[in-house]
Amino acid sequence: MNTDPRRHPHPHGPDELCAEGSALYTRALREGRVAQREADSTPCLIDFGLLHPDVEDMRWLRPTAPAIALPQLLRGIEDRIAQQRRREERLTAMFEPLMALDARQTLGAEHQDITVLDGFDRINEAITRATADAAHELRTVQPGGARSPEILADALPREQEFLSRGCRMRTLYQHTTRHSLPALAHYEQLDGDVEVRTLNEVTERMVVLDHTVAFIPASKDRTAALEIRQPAIVDYLITTFERLWRLATPMYPHAAQLPAENGVTTRQRAIAELLVEGLTDTEIAERLGMNVRTAREHIAKLAAILGSNSRAQLGYLIGQAGILNQNH
Repeated sequence: MNTDPRRHPHPHGPDELCAEGSALYTRALREGRVAQREADSTPCLIDFGLLHPDVEDMRWLRPTAPAIALPQLLRGIEDRIAQQRRREERLTAMFEPLMALDARQTLGAEHQDITVLDGFDRINEAITRATADAAHELRTVQPGGARSPEILADALPREQEFLSRGCRMRTLYQHTTRHSLPALAHYEQLDGDVEVRTLNEVTERMVVLDHTVAFIPASKDRTAALEIRQPAIVDYLITTFERLWRLATPMYPHAAQLPAENGVTTRQRAIAELLVEGLTDTEIAERLGMNVRTAREHIAKLAAILGSNSRAQLGYLIGQAGILNQNH
């Protein structure tokens, strides 16, 4: 059986010199040479050029000076790096046309189904283009209370052009918008088939044009949106809108009064539900699209109606009064 250790590769590279090899190389540097047989168990020293045969006596090995050995080892590493870089270049060149083909196919699929729109400008441009192409109806959900006068003014020409083509426009807001004078003035300026209804809570912002395309937020801050042209998803969003629409209270062109039972308004009833869920004043305000001060005023009125002296008692009295069992 062959037991020559140099028949087997040593299990480390030149940057991980084994303890035995390091000790032998150090002694060779100190003494000037070591016997050939002493390197039998450390073939790495010869493989890496740290020891070389003594030309005057082949029974001995002499050390290569570290200042010479190190550049030689570094050149070997650099050669391997250069070889890997050439391999990377060949692979890149081979895959570049394939990646371009895949990108075109991906872009085509994205354009047909779902596209990510990044930034308000790109979102508004996409909605404007889709509105110009629509031929029947615009369905919109606007959470968070009334839109600002600036946003309403910017939307007015686009919406009027849409209505002038004989299209229909329906919008869902939260109840807080019912008292917004800018919102009411905005709809009074529009000429065409326009309807607005309100609910205590609605879905996130949504725009659906015909049965063709929908826009929904893709981030919490609404700086990114999804343009959806997948028919099944668009139809699902339309179904969601229609169900909310049937539950909503008319605001324009003919406003219906929000019902009140036993002195408790619809809005106070919505607050009561959220109080029982354990939400804070801030969370209630965010859910219902109002500021915190308004939410606290309604909570105080509700407490006065039910004769509550504390928040804990208010939750109990809400349950006892059967407010949550009344129809919305």
